[in-house]
Amino acid sequence: MANTGAGEVLVRLEKKKVESTRRTALGWTLEKLHLAFRSSIVIIAFMVLWEVAPRLGWTNATFLPPLSEVLSTWWSLLLSGDLAEHMEVSLVRSIEGFALALVVSVPLGLAIGWWKSVAQYLNPLLELFRNTAVLALLPVFIMLLGLGETSKIAIIFYACVFPLLLNTISGVRNVDPLLIRSARSMGLSPIQLFRKVVLPASVPTIFVGIRQAGAASILVLVAAEMAGAKSGLGYFIQYTQFSFQITEMYAGIITISIFGVILNYALVTLEKKLTSWKQVSNE
Repeated sequence: MANTGAGEVLVRLEKKKVESTRRTALGWTLEKLHLAFRSSIVIIAFMVLWEVAPRLGWTNATFLPPLSEVLSTWWSLLLSGDLAEHMEVSLVRSIEGFALALVVSVPLGLAIGWWKSVAQYLNPLLELFRNTAVLALLPVFIMLLGLGETSKIAIIFYACVFPLLLNTISGVRNVDPLLIRSARSMGLSPIQLFRKVVLPASVPTIFVGIRQAGAASILVLVAAEMAGAKSGLGYFIQYTQFSFQITEMYAGIITISIFGVILNYALVTLEKKLTSWKQVSNE
């Protein structure tokens, strides 16, 4: 009888545990849905307005067709492969220019931020170039490098260099001096100090520059492709505008927006993984 009573108690406890787990999971799901709704309500409202405004005559449907028509055209272009071809070309150009800027700017920014002698020599030149508008130099790049891929990758590289460089320098220079003094008091060599203290502490600021450079790579790419190209999303948007293919034009614009959102999300996710130590310390 005693064993039977103990078994019933265990069964009840297990049922209560399962019910508690289900309530917790349900509460977590509802909370996530609520947050997702709050973060997307403005976008949903914008999409509804875009769909309704042309149909009610609030805007000229010739120049601003309903969103459903644009999305239908976008899907048709994607299935036919016409849009995918331009997407691939633009993506390759953007990644190559961005990656080249990343390889050059981050090491250079770390050197300028850490060694004052390097900063003294390079700062005047950097100040000169960073205050020169990127698109103002586009004709120069085209004249020197031609209308091929080299000029487009070069202008993207130039646009990405300075956000990366300046944020890397700022990240190194703004490391907490107390951390540096504490590390030196523990007997760390300059290389160990830089690798174990300065570099990890600079990563959040460096990623601000990486995200800015990622956005710049897309914006400048579109301008460069509009100026002189036979393929790419910038060329596609300009061509459809001149051909008065308005829904196709908006489909290209939406594609660029999707690129930007995906790129930013990927960089934010990578930043969270590389700075997990910071999140733990904040908790």
